[in-house]
Amino acid sequence: MKNLIVIAGSGIYPELVVRGAKAAGVPNVDVLAVRGSTSRATRCAADGVHEIGIGEIAAGIRWIAAQGYDGAVLAGQINPLSLFRSRFDEEVKAWLRSLPCKNAHTVFGRLVEEFEKAGVKVLPATSYMEACLPDEGVLTARAPDERESRDIAHAAAVVRDVGRHDVGQTVLVKEGMVLAVEAFEGTNAAILRGGRLGGKGAVIFKGAREGHDMRFDVPVIGMKTLKTMKRAGVTALAFQAGRQIVLEKEAVIAYANRHGIALAGMRTDLPPAPTRPDSCGA
Repeated sequence: MKNLIVIAGSGIYPELVVRGAKAAGVPNVDVLAVRGSTSRATRCAADGVHEIGIGEIAAGIRWIAAQGYDGAVLAGQINPLSLFRSRFDEEVKAWLRSLPCKNAHTVFGRLVEEFEKAGVKVLPATSYMEACLPDEGVLTARAPDERESRDIAHAAAVVRDVGRHDVGQTVLVKEGMVLAVEAFEGTNAAILRGGRLGGKGAVIFKGAREGHDMRFDVPVIGMKTLKTMKRAGVTALAFQAGRQIVLEKEAVIAYANRHGIALAGMRTDLPPAPTRPDSCGA
């Protein structure tokens, strides 16, 4: 890999991909920045920056294809509400109209398809992030206790089942009761919603859907997640080992230890991801 482009949404994730690629010896790492989303730190870390508006995705793909990049990585958050509020170019409107339903899996899957049609190879979103992919085991000083472990197992089963319908990646459980299943509002809002219902002591399992395409919408947690958990009274979080990005991992673990929060990676029975997404799930 000599020439990489990072399609950068918001947050620290795209910056870490840029820095990880440089540390791995990629000679040139550029960023396709989204106006109003991509951070200054991400832009400054890159060798070059090209900016588009959120509605100019098709033009961005054409620009990337013309530059002859060896690969592209999709990284960072795009506000899902932008799917309904942004003024897209006509090509993107046609893509969206063609989808039988609109969710992260179908929309980003179609986006990747268009990149590939243009001759742009889209790499896994975990590329150059190996240090941020914890394996199986407890990360924190405290392991989940017996009750938390039972609730985590229940939450993991719910994530597996609702994922088939392209519902979110996060489930909160307390004493066997499902408090919140992440929907359109995103992880942090779901955590706060579950915390309001259950009070202190809920647990979280966060994981990718069955057959998840790891080129986009990979499960991510970071400091904001942990601070939201503390605010909501959540005491433990588990995730799929090797398939969950933990941003600023050392800081996250230190924060969890200070506040008695247990973090753990666990193996699940989810099968490997296919190379191409389906439409709307079962």
